[in-house]
Amino acid sequence: MLTEQQKERYNRQILLPNFGEAAQEKLLKANVLVVGAGGLGCPVLQYIVGAGIGNVGIIDADVVSLSNLQRQILYTEAEIGQYKAELAAKKMAALNSDVSFEVYTEFLSEENAKAIIAKYDMVVGATDNFKSRYLIDKYTKELGLPFVHGSIGEYEGQYTVFNYKGSMAYADLFPNSNADGGKVLGVMGALPGVIGSYMGWEVIKIASEVGEVAANKLFIYNGLNNKIHQLKY
Repeated sequence: MLTEQQKERYNRQILLPNFGEAAQEKLLKANVLVVGAGGLGCPVLQYIVGAGIGNVGIIDADVVSLSNLQRQILYTEAEIGQYKAELAAKKMAALNSDVSFEVYTEFLSEENAKAIIAKYDMVVGATDNFKSRYLIDKYTKELGLPFVHGSIGEYEGQYTVFNYKGSMAYADLFPNSNADGGKVLGVMGALPGVIGSYMGWEVIKIASEVGEVAANKLFIYNGLNNKIHQLKY
């Protein structure tokens, strides 16, 4: 049952058709792992924590750098050199005291991936590392968990949901992306905000069981012409 304070906090969601208190209670019971606290991870975390996802894991071994600040707007100049995962959890805890956090200042690896992922109901892949994406895909598929995926580069971003109730896996759609390539791409700062918000939406829909989940559909957003293409796979 929601407390009176929770009813007030989440009032604008509870008022939505087909949502109500029952869906909000599901959000508060959800356990979500966010892999990456960078450009995509920042908006994902802000919106799922604001919405009341009750338990959030954040894994990222990276620290804040000056070049991050153009798009990773959770962080400040004074925080350069500090762990992103720790900073993100601290700031999100200040946003919503209903939410509990578990922080991992390490990268996802073959050694830790299964044990960490098994603690959660779903995983958000907010990482630009191909090895991490394949690890998320491997173990979410094995454990029967949804994998909310997003990626960005230059003026374009994409998002979808893999391994949702038997839907296609990341490795099925991208079987040959086995290396990061080493090339650093530019990116417009607002782009991860757009794609990360869509990813947060998918988390909320999956957790609340309200709405149509973007499984077996890849949405590609072009920021230069404001067009979204939907590819069924």
